Amino acid sequence: MSQAVEEAVKSAKAGAARNAEELMEFVRVPSVSTAPEHRHDIDEAARWLAARFERAGVPDVRVLPTKGHPVVVARWHHAENAPTVIIYGHYDVQPPEPLELWNSQPFVPEVRDGRIYGRGASDDKGGVMIALHAVEASAAASGAPPVNVTFLIEGEEEIGSPNLAPFLAENAALLAADLAISADGGIFGVGIPSVTVGSRGLAGVEVSVTGANADLHSGMYGGAVANPIMALARILASMQDADGRVLVDGFFDGIPELSDELRAAIGSVPREGAAADLGLDGWWGDPAYTPAERRVARPTLEINGMWGGYQGGGIKTVLPKEAHAKITCRLVVGQDPDKVVAALTEHIRNHTPAGVKVSVKPLAGKGRAYLMPLDHPVLAIAGQAMQAAYGARPFPVFTGGTVPVAEQFGSVLGMWCLYFAFGEPDNGLHAPNEFFRLSAMEKGTEATVRLLYALAAAGKDALRAPLA
Repeated sequence: MSQAVEEAVKSAKAGAARNAEELMEFVRVPSVSTAPEHRHDIDEAARWLAARFERAGVPDVRVLPTKGHPVVVARWHHAENAPTVIIYGHYDVQPPEPLELWNSQPFVPEVRDGRIYGRGASDDKGGVMIALHAVEASAAASGAPPVNVTFLIEGEEEIGSPNLAPFLAENAALLAADLAISADGGIFGVGIPSVTVGSRGLAGVEVSVTGANADLHSGMYGGAVANPIMALARILASMQDADGRVLVDGFFDGIPELSDELRAAIGSVPREGAAADLGLDGWWGDPAYTPAERRVARPTLEINGMWGGYQGGGIKTVLPKEAHAKITCRLVVGQDPDKVVAALTEHIRNHTPAGVKVSVKPLAGKGRAYLMPLDHPVLAIAGQAMQAAYGARPFPVFTGGTVPVAEQFGSVLGMWCLYFAFGEPDNGLHAPNEFFRLSAMEKGTEATVRLLYALAAAGKDALRAPLA
């Protein structure tokens, strides 16, 4: 098999220039999922991708509808005894605004200094094309990919994947596999490989506090009518102590203590910078945990916005009739988003001062946390594939953000999800002048080729480690 691996790597390298041209062609489709006026572009991106899978020789390509945007499923199943993997990614992109901050048009990609600039070049069209090119190169060397492959490329990731979990459940037989691989994500630094093993979940609420039925003159009514902004401030202050420990009953239910192994893994990640780099005098938070642990492996409760009353220049002596705040919580393994929302709601109602009324509305985005076992054999296989491509040994990293699909592969389809993606932290994701390095595309394609062959050699049992 080693000769086939090297032949596939050689084929991938020979196609690097063509691969870059194809990524630019893909980026030209403005598949902005949040904007209704781009719905035809969403459909065009799905069609473009399906046609590209067909040109790659994938024998079973489908564009399947959902209640929202379509999902592209492309299956290359050829060997009953070989492992089967799902490769996940998304073809939708963020809005490009503010347009005036781009140095070139967001959907007219340009190559400058070894980088492809354009919206979606890194997130996630570059990741999708890396995986496609790797499968195509391995098939060119061996006649077919070394494993059975199912591509699952959705069009709603940038709006929270609202229809993905139902799609997984409804198509479970079509999507049966031994392992999922996410082509959406990235590595620790520019040219510094890493393997992401965990991501936090998400839950949130919007709180509205109301008092009188109209804004009132503070001189005439102040001291006799409760102030909704002050009441909201008291509610919010009741949710944490001075060190940031969350005081909401039930918030920590189901959370195991951090294991020594997990703490050691978090501590092994190189430091990304000091608090002073952010203009801070020092880190803040629960002293029982390191700043790194608090950022990726402990739950949070944050106020993302608070508003009410007069916001203009000068002074307006008003006693406002209402005040609002948005609260989001990053969650860890063991927490249920719905139970966290219920605990927040109960706490808010129990701490609402007299004289005002409160309403609590769950926010739309939610997801469970995900953590792959650090001793899962696939992590070692992935690390070896990355090391061969980058010439450096990767280390495990943990993202504090939320990627609901990783947990859904387990809870809905019964398989682990390996993050194996090559975006770099300076790529400008969701920002003007997003780009993807040609070098990252080349190394990512080589690493993915090597991963596919290594998974084939490992066999199904290695991929199917029991779910927790």
